[in-house]
Amino acid sequence: SELLKEAVLEVVNETNFKRYIMILKSAGIIDKDLVRSKSVLNFGYILYLTLRRKGENSAVTENIVRRWIVMSMLTGRYSGSPESIFDYDIKRLNAKQSLDVLENIEEGELSEAFWSNILITNLEASIRTNPQYNVYLMAQIKNNTKGFLSQAITIKDMIENRGDTHHLFPKRYLQRNGFNNRRDYNQVANYVYTQSEINIAIKDKSPKKYFGTIMEQCEGGSELFYGGITDFDEVRTNLRDNDIPLAIMEMESEDYPKFLEERRKLMALRIKDYYYSLK
Repeated sequence: SELLKEAVLEVVNETNFKRYIMILKSAGIIDKDLVRSKSVLNFGYILYLTLRRKGENSAVTENIVRRWIVMSMLTGRYSGSPESIFDYDIKRLNAKQSLDVLENIEEGELSEAFWSNILITNLEASIRTNPQYNVYLMAQIKNNTKGFLSQAITIKDMIENRGDTHHLFPKRYLQRNGFNNRRDYNQVANYVYTQSEINIAIKDKSPKKYFGTIMEQCEGGSELFYGGITDFDEVRTNLRDNDIPLAIMEMESEDYPKFLEERRKLMALRIKDYYYSLK
């Protein structure tokens, strides 16, 4: 039928697809690995085409698509068998004002209890593909955050060039001090993007030990051992931007559980700020 033909042509239209990719990038989705759920990306494209067909303003369309994709990742909206919820959402979007539908979902799914409790619990994960952790990375990309102890190189640069995550409390250091379970030392709250040379220099030292050297570096009493930062205020800014508690500078293995709790809270706040910046 003509309707089917129109729909297929709309889906395969190169301009539509490129505009959708631009919306994804504007939300910090610069790498396919950041959104592991094909269902989320597929629904995002269906949503984009639906809003275009409804004649929605392009700025409003971009706003809704960005927020919907991130909301879906945070809440697991399309995990499992997504077809029925796809159908349910499209029917609602066709029947009502699209922004009203999204705001209604936000009110129910992204309450204060979600940001201050559920999200923090969901960040108790040891798998790097954890969708909430990926949203955290998207926030860092969008904010153009510099890597841990990096003076100029951003997390965006590292992800685009296949950089890798490293442990704030080094894995071997934790294993040596009784944290032998992968689930313990591979917590996402223990991960940062940092340059390989900084990670190699840190090796298996406690945070208290390697931050002691960084402080000497800032006081001019040590050669540049960990990156190029030589100013204490710059260290503090770098920790704040990477949502790392300042107290890490005095921490050893017994402080690790407390550190994870504190960093999860900071990560959740960063995700919340990022989400509302998409409006």
